[in-house]
This record gives sequence, structure tokens and C-alpha cells, in this order.
Amino acid sequence: MPVFNNSEVQLFLLIEIPGLEHAHIWISIPICLMYLVAIVGNSTILFIIKTEPSLHEPMYYFLAMLALSDLGLSFSSLPTMLRLFLFNAMGISPNACFAQEFFIHGFTVMESSVLVVKSLDGFLAIHSLLRYSFFLTSNRVAKMGLILAIRSILLVLLPFSLRRLKYCQKNLLSHSYCLHRDTMKLACADNKINVIYGFFVALCTMLDLALIVLSHMLTLKTVLSIASLAERLKALSTCVSHICAILAFYIPIITLAAMQHFVKHKNPLTVILIADIFLLLPPLMNPIVYCGKTRKIR
Repeated sequence: MPVFNNSEVQLFLLIEIPGLEHAHIWISIPICLMYLVAIVGNSTILFIIKTEPSLHEPMYYFLAMLALSDLGLSFSSLPTMLRLFLFNAMGISPNACFAQEFFIHGFTVMESSVLVVKSLDGFLAIHSLLRYSFFLTSNRVAKMGLILAIRSILLVLLPFSLRRLKYCQKNLLSHSYCLHRDTMKLACADNKINVIYGFFVALCTMLDLALIVLSHMLTLKTVLSIASLAERLKALSTCVSHICAILAFYIPIITLAAMQHFVKHKNPLTVILIADIFLLLPPLMNPIVYCGKTRKIR
């Protein structure tokens, strides 16, 4: 009896780690610990920035936005990941899957946007230190945060159009959580609009990365023009934490996208591990990296 959009598919099935089904209970332990560290770490950053008046500055507001994005990513994937590895519950309803896609893609776009803004913030802090407080007032930072949130929502509204598609026989997904491209491939109807959407979002992500690279090149040029070696090292050290956060976020995304588009015979285990790293690593690493490198937060 069809219950979803006149479709025969009533549940999508998430995939487990192939070959390691017998060890899922043990795999769930480090996954739970990673989620715990990510949630506690990012919540702590938000609490410290909120309660410490000396941290009410643009740099730390952007860090709070990054922590909020990381929390969103963690909570978006947490239910399905834990159900899958702890209770071997592979099924997820289509509506729940589409909602998870919305939040995962939304917070991913948000994090990418915040990393761009933090790169520009770092460049302004080094290049125009005297005018930095004039450029980035608290009011402007709040407006930027609102614009980033609106951009994230607008870029991820289209996954809900997947509800209009018909899903016939195939219902096995390729990851431990729902992604737009993965679900789209299961449809047995015309999904040209969703293909165009996926390309557009990927293009926006590449534009974000290009802006980050450009801002860091300008920052490096500015740092090398500083006369004092001690000042150069101090300025470079402030960029290290941000570069680590960028690498932790973009390397899994680029690797996963490259494998999906250019590798014909993919190893399912490799694809699943990279996809899980994409969601687990940035929320885990950002509190460690920024708390370790930011003296005021320590």
C-alpha cells in the first residue's frame, strides 16, 4: 500500500560499514566519544564567549558562529548514526531523510560561509589593524551573521523538492546519513532540477574556497612585508588554527566529491569512511584547534 507520494518506497535504508557489521557496537564507542567531545567543546566555546565580556569582539563572534554550525552538524547526523551503529536500525522515513538533508547541507553551507568571513577577518586584522574596529563593529557582525544564515537557508531549500519525486524500487542509500545527491539517485522520475541544484551548491562551495585561498594569499603577502621576524611569526601563528579548520572541513568534501564524480569503481568502505569523517572531524577539531591556539579562551 503506497503511503508516500504514491510511491512504493516507504523507508530508505542507511548503509552500515561493509565487512564490519559484527563490530558495530565497538565502532559506536569512538563515534559516541567524538560526538561528545564535539558537542561539549563547541557548547563550551559558546558559553565562554557569551559570559566573558572581553571576548565580545568580531573575531570571537565569528568563532561562536563556527561553533554553532558545528553543533548543528553534530545534532543533524547524531540520531541516525547512533541508531545505525548502536541498534542496527537502518530504516529512515523519507520525510525524516529530507529533513536531515536540509539541516546537514544547511549547516555545511553555513560553516563554509563562516570560514570565508573568518579568512577576511584575519586579513583585515593584519592588513588594517588601526581601522579594524571601524570596519567590523558589533552591529555589522550581527548583520553578517544574519546574511550568512539566510544564504544557508536559501541554498538548501530545494532538497524538499525531492518529496515530489517518485521512488520505485531502490531504497538503499550509500552513507550512514542522508545526503541530497545520494537520495536523488534513487528517484525514478525526472530530477534535472535537483541535478542543477547540486551543481550550483558545489559551485558556491568552490567559490567560498577560492575566496579563502585569495584572502590567505593576501594575508601572507602582508605578513611577509612586516619588518620584524618576531611580528611575522606572531602573525603567522594566528593563521595556523584557521588553516587547520579549513583543511579539516574542505579536504573530506573535495575528496568525497572527486570520488563520486571521477572514480568509476569506488571502494564502498572508503566512501563511507570519508563521508563519516566529513561530518565528525570538523566539529571535533575546531574546539581543540581554536581553544589550543586562542589564549583568551584558554
